[in-house]
Parts: sequence; structure tokens; C-alpha cells
Amino acid sequence: MVTKVTSISVASTSSWFLSGSAQLSVAQRRGRALLYSRVMLRVRFAPSPTGFLHVGSARTFIFNWLYARRNGGTMVLRLDDTDVERNTDASVNSIFEGLRWLDLGWDEEYKQSERLGLHREIAEAIFRKGLAYRDFTPAHTGDTEKSGAHQTWLLNPGMRELSREESDRRAASGEPFALRFRVPRGTGESVRFADAVYGEQVKAADDIEDFALLRSDGMPTYHLASCADDVDLRISHIIRGQDHLSNTYKHVLIFEAAGGKAPQFAHLPLLVAPDGSKLSKRRHGPVVSVTTYRDAGFMPEAFINFLCLLGWSPKDDREKLTRQELVDAFSLEGINRANAVVNFKEPAATTEETFDSKAVWLNSEHIRGLAIDKLSSRLLPIVHEAGFQVTPEKMLAITPLIRERIKLLRDVLTAADFFFVDQLPPYDVNELIPQKGDTAMAAKVLARAGEVLAKTEFKHDPLDQALRAAAQELGLKAGQMFQPIRVAVCGRKNAPPLFETLEVLGRGATLARIDQALRYLK
Repeated sequence: MVTKVTSISVASTSSWFLSGSAQLSVAQRRGRALLYSRVMLRVRFAPSPTGFLHVGSARTFIFNWLYARRNGGTMVLRLDDTDVERNTDASVNSIFEGLRWLDLGWDEEYKQSERLGLHREIAEAIFRKGLAYRDFTPAHTGDTEKSGAHQTWLLNPGMRELSREESDRRAASGEPFALRFRVPRGTGESVRFADAVYGEQVKAADDIEDFALLRSDGMPTYHLASCADDVDLRISHIIRGQDHLSNTYKHVLIFEAAGGKAPQFAHLPLLVAPDGSKLSKRRHGPVVSVTTYRDAGFMPEAFINFLCLLGWSPKDDREKLTRQELVDAFSLEGINRANAVVNFKEPAATTEETFDSKAVWLNSEHIRGLAIDKLSSRLLPIVHEAGFQVTPEKMLAITPLIRERIKLLRDVLTAADFFFVDQLPPYDVNELIPQKGDTAMAAKVLARAGEVLAKTEFKHDPLDQALRAAAQELGLKAGQMFQPIRVAVCGRKNAPPLFETLEVLGRGATLARIDQALRYLK
């Protein structure tokens, strides 16, 4: 069950209840955050609704979920939707659609846009401490100071040194300003944090720009909103992509200024294409979207298994793992530093080549490990969506015949298509001719098969015995007898075992297709 709240408070270490966060002072929040940091592990997944659910984002969600479940913690979903110019409802829907398909769930849900009061209050508290200042100049204009090595923008000295009285006067007159963090300068200080994946990280404070906390329109920046929410929601561990590693120095400063303890950090290696470039929809197309895998016929448990092996591995080097096995094995120590390659072909000649071959292999392994009734219930909606009216009972009978022959769930439409139609589409008549045979032999086989099958019980053993006996009567090998029948009823040589196939098709469909094949041969 997911709890949608603005904030959570505590009555005891084992009793949780809803509380109005806006009524708490910063000091109360700080005390509460420290209390919770001692009693519960809390992680969060914080996507921005500016596009589809990326496979890299899905992996971040999965790693957070696994870490929470492995350690008895809480999984928080927070929609970081304060970028109003780029947010779209379609993106929100895509994110939730992808997450629901993964079927992992989460414990608490928040929207950042509903917490703007909290963000501004924390920004104001930092300002009152003298750790932030108002910048009345347009972004990066006027007198600026740049760092030596990279010549990047650091600050506007005139604004940083503006007296509090002058700053208050200009603000009171309605002059717009951004609120910037006052990064320590000239003191030789360094900002440092320990990352569970990349180790100790250190950066000189003099090389960090005076980053904005509030924009000139009063909206919080990503840095402020993210950290303010992390403090208020008592996030104990931040597990996110390596592309956020450089942001973390700023976040450590915000956590300290807000009076909270910085969470523990773990940054995940990036997912990259075979050429080493970062995966992007613009360059690599829909293969980077979670719903593409769903629509292609991947099972969520197999997709989760695949993503986990991109940048992480269990100690025993297993590859196929169930959800519970992943929970039991997962640790931050198992995460690699090197970027993980998603191996797909560009351009792809087949649907399979669109995806990493290991993903396809893992999906086939999970299909084989699924009970027949459960697999059948997953295949049936795909068959119905394609327009075939197949009963659950018939799908259940078909499933064991094709389970070893499909790699993706949607393969059912090509592996079992002849089960779903009343009449086969045209096929290569030459395939009716058995090995070392001719058209006359094929016609003789089919004619005799029609006579035998008209009076044989449609069960595996009677069918086997009757058709083998017929082959002996005709002086043929079993393979020469079976091939024309298989092609006649399936439309191709490559098909499931013959007797099981005949049993599912039934006498009526089988005899009608044999008659049709005989007409093709004339």
C-alpha cells in the first residue's frame, strides 16, 4: 500500500502517523531528521517528468528498492516536478506506467511541487544564517569572477559583498533577485564526502560556484528542492546515477547549512551504448525507454534481472536471479565503477537485435522457469490484443508446446499462429514433399493420413501409434510420413511436436488442413 503524504512524523520508533510539515520549524525538522536517521533506512527515487522512463532511471529505482528491501527500509517515490516549463502530463504517465509494469511498488509517494513552501522556508533559514545572499544581476552578467583552470563562472563579487541593508532595501523595492549560496572562499576549505561506489570525493570550495537556491521568480532550483526534501523526508541513503556525482559537493553544503546530516551517497555507473556514448532517445531511439521492453514482450522480472547485471553482480556470478534472490544478494559493495554497456545492434535487422542479447536470453530463461498456467495467463492477453479469439483452456494447452520455442512473450504470435486461425495462409507447397520424396509421395502420405486420422482417438499415444503404423504400411520412414502432415497442419516445417499439435488442433481442423494440402498438390 502506498501512502501519499506531504510529510511524516513519529510518535514512537514503531508508530508512524501523518503530520503537517509546514507547521514545523527548521529546528524541529532537524531534530526529527536526526531521530529518524537513527531508527530507519530510507531511500528515494526522484524522477523528473520531462520525458519517458529511461532504462537508466529504472535501474536506479530498482537498486534503491533492492537496498530498502534488503535492509528493512522504506522506499520513497518523489516526483521532482518543479521544472514547470519542461514537465508534461505525458511524461508523468510514462513514468508511472513504467514503474507499475516493474511491479515492485513503493511505500510513500510525494510531489515536489506540493512542497514549495518548505523549500522557500529552508532557503530563508540559510539566508538568515548569512550562508546565502541576494543576487540582483541577470544570470552571469556584469563583473564576474572565474576559476583559474577551467575559467568557469564562480560569482558576482558586487552582489556577494553587498551589505545586508542595501540588499534588504533593493528587495523591498521589488527588484527581482536570485538567492545564491555563499560558498566559503579564500579559507582553503574543501568539501568532501564518502561515496559507497567511488570512494572518498574531495573538491576545493574555491572551485565551486555560488550556485542558486532560488531563481528570480522565487522558484527553488533543483539543488535546493532536492536537498530540502531529502532532509524533510529523512532520506538516509541517496542512490543515483554517476552524472549527479559533481552535484553532490553543492548538496553537502546545503545539508550542512540546513542543519541536517548529509545522507550516505552511492553513485551508479552510467549505462552506455556499444560505442561508449551515453544512452539517449535522440540518438538511440526507443530502446532506451522501459515501455519499449514491455511492448516487445519482456517479462518485468527478467527485465529487472537484466538491469541489475548492468553495473552490479552477485558474489557467486549467477546471472538468472529471481526477485527474492536479488533482494538477498544485493549490496552496494557489489556495484562496479565502470560504465555498463547495453549491447544492441544499430541498425537492428530483427526485433531481437534491437535489444541486448543477454536481456533476450534472460527473458527466455525466465519464460522457461515460469509455471505453464502462469505463462499461459501472460500470453493470452497478447493473443487477444492481436485479434485472435482463443479460450483460456486452449491457450493453456498450447503453452507447453511453445514454451521452449519463444524468447519474448510476443513470440507467441509467430510460434503459435497456426493454432489461432481457422484456415492457414498460403505456404510453400514444396515443403509438403518429404526428404528423398516427390509430389506423389506427399499426396500418398496425406491421403492415408486423412483416412487414419478420421478414426483415431486424438490423444498423443493413439496418434503416435496410428501414424507410425501407417508409415510402415506405405513403406516409408517415420520422418517421411510426419513432414507432410506437419506442414499441412502448421504451414511450415519448423513447428512444435506433431502429436501434441494434432491433439490441440483437434480432428476437424486437422482433416480440413490435410484436405487443403491435397488440393495444393494437384
